[in-house]
This record gives sequence, structure tokens and C-alpha cells, in this order.
Amino acid sequence: MQIDIVNIEGKTVGQASLADAVFGAKVKEHLLWEMVNAQRAAKRAGTHSTKTRANVRGGGKKPYKQKGTGNARQGSSRAPNHVGGGKVFGPHPRDYSYTVPKKVKRAALVSALSLRAKEKKLVVVDVLSFDAPKTKRLAGILKVLGVESAVLVDGKENANLSKSARNLPKSKYLAPEGLNVYDILNHPGLVIAAGAVKQIEARATSDSGILRGSPTPPAKDSAGQSPATSTRSASV
Repeated sequence: MQIDIVNIEGKTVGQASLADAVFGAKVKEHLLWEMVNAQRAAKRAGTHSTKTRANVRGGGKKPYKQKGTGNARQGSSRAPNHVGGGKVFGPHPRDYSYTVPKKVKRAALVSALSLRAKEKKLVVVDVLSFDAPKTKRLAGILKVLGVESAVLVDGKENANLSKSARNLPKSKYLAPEGLNVYDILNHPGLVIAAGAVKQIEARATSDSGILRGSPTPPAKDSAGQSPATSTRSASV
């Protein structure tokens, strides 16, 4: 697919050819849902903790004698059925993150990029460089481009862009290798420097041919036959 390349003044300065497999694919909403859930789960601190009866202070002495009181027998005043006692099945520190298959990650990223392209909220800029970090200038550029809230993507060597975007509450800078589904969906716009397009396409299409753990295809000789085939042919 073709898309206009604009400068920081919003004027068209050329055309960019985007891979249909990355920016023009079918949007699979269930994959977007899966990746957003996974990313949000990974961000959870998981530091919540409650005290069981083993952690609550006190309760070493039997509250009252076993028999003769008319009450149910009790061994400790810190049992869960007492006020001030331990908690049963309460939350404890844990890791909420879980692994998402690489193919699902790539397909979800492709769906997010294709969604922004389909919505006409993808902007390709020829250059996003500054002589010095300047948040006010970057905010003005985004306003001219019509995407005041956006993810800005350029090479990680562009430190001035990173520092300029740091104080923008509605925008975020990401390097191509850090581009992710959650941040794309969390910002209405997507602004990509022309030099970063190929890096994004390479990342979204890498290792897509063979599944991990699948058998390696047999090697072929100079005649284009596998060793097993050539051996059978020779024996015949």
C-alpha cells in the first residue's frame, strides 16, 4: 500500500510503500484483546499479601478449657473464625505475567498497525529530528499533523526526540524494537519516521515461516534432491 510522506509542517514530500502484510492485513480483534491482557497482567506488581493464622501475633494460649463452658472448643484466638485472626485463602505475592506465543505477538502487532492504517491515523514523517530537546516544538508539530496524542516511533539513537516527548502527557516515544500493541491502542495516533518503517516491517515479519520446535526440512544436494531420495534413485 502507498501512503504520503509528510514533513513536520504537514506538507506532502513523497510517497512510502508499506508492506500489505504488515500495514494492510486483516484486523484480528481477539489477538489485540489477548496481547492487551498479557501486557496489563505483566505490569501488575503482585505485591499484595495477607496474614494467615501462622503470621498473626498472639493466640499461643488456649482461650478457655476444652469442656464445661457450653461453647464450641477453640484452640487459638487467632483462628480465622475469630476477630483479629488470620485470613483464609487471602492473596499472597505472585507473578501475574504469562507467556504469549511469538506468532501471536507478531500477528497482534500487525493487527494494531493495520488498524491505525485503516483508520487513517497513521502518519509517516520524513524526519523527526531536533537540534536540541524541545517539548513545546514537538507539541506544535503534532498539532500541525493532527495527532496531538500519538505514539512516536524512530530509531533509539534519536535522543532529542525521546527527551522532547518525555513531558508530553498524551504522547509517547518508542523505538521500533519497543513498539507494542498496548501503547498503539492507548494512543489515537501513530507517527512513524520514514527511516523506521523498514525496521518495523522486518520485526513484524521475522521468523514467520517455521514454528519453533518443528522439524528442520532435510538438506538437498546439488541436484535439488534430498539425500534419502538420491540414495533410493542410485540403488534402483
